[in-house]
Amino acid sequence: MNVLVNAGPWLQVPPPGYGGIENVVATLVPPLRERGVRVILASVGSSTLEVDELISVYDEGRFSELQKPYNQVMGIAHAHQAMVARELARRDDVDLVHDHLEVVGPAVLAALGGPPVLHTLHWDLRKHAAFYEAFPSSIAVNGVSESQLRRAPDALRGASLGAIHLATPMAGREPHGPRGERFVVMGRVCGLKGQHVAARICQKLGLPLVLAGPVSGLGSQAELEIVAQNPDHPLHGHPDVRYHLDVVSAYLDGDLVRWVGAVEGAERDELYASARAALFPIQWDEPGGTAVVEALALGVPPVGLRRGCLPEIIDHGRTGFLADTEEELAEWLQRVDEIDPEECRREAARRFSPSVMAERYLEMYETVVARSRR
Repeated sequence: MNVLVNAGPWLQVPPPGYGGIENVVATLVPPLRERGVRVILASVGSSTLEVDELISVYDEGRFSELQKPYNQVMGIAHAHQAMVARELARRDDVDLVHDHLEVVGPAVLAALGGPPVLHTLHWDLRKHAAFYEAFPSSIAVNGVSESQLRRAPDALRGASLGAIHLATPMAGREPHGPRGERFVVMGRVCGLKGQHVAARICQKLGLPLVLAGPVSGLGSQAELEIVAQNPDHPLHGHPDVRYHLDVVSAYLDGDLVRWVGAVEGAERDELYASARAALFPIQWDEPGGTAVVEALALGVPPVGLRRGCLPEIIDHGRTGFLADTEEELAEWLQRVDEIDPEECRREAARRFSPSVMAERYLEMYETVVARSRR
């Protein structure tokens, strides 16, 4: 099977740090190729993932452009998708397009026709309600959790082939070392992730907490201060920046509660794996939960609010704890040592390894291709 995987023009694959969709693609492609799938990757020229072909219109990712007004960035995704369309028009060896480009991908591909398409939904489906309520019937979709699909408009649920949970290449790795006493919240700093809730609880209980992740792409205190001190900076009024400066920073004391900025690679894995637990006080219905899966894979018990995909990933009382209120969350934090790290690792290897995700996607690819032939 020849599959064109459309990752979009925003970040290279794999991304240098934060990059949800690009990390998903980087996790999925290697086990697909091990199973004989020939992969044509539509991304940016700086992508380093080993594939059979790389096609691009931009040399570097355009993620930084997303902060600009819409009329300045609207052509970026369309230029990328026009390149994909030209590629599909000139060749007849693509069996399926696996699309990850939000809205623009399925809209253009449905209008052009061509090979069958599977479009993976990575985001909050309320963002583009009008589009999803009139979703093109020729495009098959899948979600990243059942919770996400339950909240989808009827037209989108009708096109769905089901949910495939996200995976992590960390699944099955050996533990990094002994667990420490600190708790950690890993991920983009924003109101939806609820870092302020974790900080408030840990400060009240006297538990050490490390917040790790970028603030609107800003990965260090120095970068953040430049933005904070310049009212004319385009990021000065960004909701994530204001959330960090106006809400989260009130809890940062440099000792008990700390923000360490963006961490990557081995540094991130070491910080995660040495944590006593990973906190997920999410303030929205999280669709995918990559960070939860990573915590399990590293033997770090996840403790979070019972929202979105978390009940599908965490087995309450066995691989982590789920709470309905902040008060409950605080109680479970104090019982986190009841969770066996080895059980977390075993669950990640069984359910969230790249090979498991690849097998599920291969089944879905075959279903989409068979439907198109009929």
